Amino acid sequence: MGCKEGGLSVDSYVLAVNVVEAARRLGLSARTVASLVAHRELASLKVGRRRIIPIAALEAFLGRDHPTIRPLHTKSVGSGNVG
Repeated sequence: MGCKEGGLSVDSYVLAVNVVEAARRLGLSARTVASLVAHRELASLKVGRRRIIPIAALEAFLGRDHPTIRPLHTKSVGSGNVG
């Protein structure tokens, strides 16, 4: 029924998956995938209250270069003076 294609286990009838399944297929956490979707780094569609990610979007994501993500807020290191 399923086959390997581009490193993803693909069911020939499935065109899109939810965030949890996308995370499983990519080897990432669901939170990371949700963040990628929120930052528009991973294409998705909203269908009613559901968010789905096309299999083609997962494959396109894997084909792109991804720089290391840095935290939005970094704690600056002071000059060593305390208090």
